Amino acid sequence: MLDAMTPQTDTSPVAEILLVEDDLELRREMTAYLVDNGHVVHEAGDVPTARKILAERAIQVAVLDVNLPGEDGLSLCRTLAGGDGPAILMLTAQGDPIDRILGLELGADDYVVKPIMPRELLARVKALLRRRPAGAATRKTSVYRFADFRLDLAARQLRAPNGAILLLTRSELAILGALLERARQVAPREDLIALLRSDEADETGRAVDLHISRLRRKIQDQTDRELIRTYRGVGYMLDAGVVRE
Repeated sequence: MLDAMTPQTDTSPVAEILLVEDDLELRREMTAYLVDNGHVVHEAGDVPTARKILAERAIQVAVLDVNLPGEDGLSLCRTLAGGDGPAILMLTAQGDPIDRILGLELGADDYVVKPIMPRELLARVKALLRRRPAGAATRKTSVYRFADFRLDLAARQLRAPNGAILLLTRSELAILGALLERARQVAPREDLIALLRSDEADETGRAVDLHISRLRRKIQDQTDRELIRTYRGVGYMLDAGVVRE
């Protein structure tokens, strides 16, 4: 549940915000805080309602829950992240690493795990309004090609050079996505640990090492190249050029 706080004094321009959240109590609490701080908030509990509001109002920031009944927030994010779309803030209660990466790849501007304090929600909305005016969204790809492999994050699918589909866990997909983002740069172990759900990442980071080992084995079974390199005490690097489709 959101904490009860007095509204902040805010001199920023009024924004029209779309809040898409199926938890009625949570949605009303978030709405009340944003309204108390001078913004206009339109509420939706599902994607069809959200689309109707978007068709009728000039929304500047869309706050989207990932897990919604029927069509999910990621699907709506995908359609919004075009040239004329609003800034997008994704919310999730699960902290799923692949959903976080996928949301950002599909065009979300920010991503947070619930519960979120109302003051932080307001701060993130204001930050989006400052750095990215409405209509400045750009669609990002979720497909990568590297060393004749093809990773489709939206489909959660890795295709080997011979066409075989490799089965990866959510955490393996999240880690591979992070390595692709920093291709030929070392990704610190601490950053990879942060991607994993709390029940997987222990204090020593052994969970990351285990996922890397399994991921490396699956990829190396399909190629003669050593694509994932270990830098002891530092992190890991994907040693390949990466092309986004």
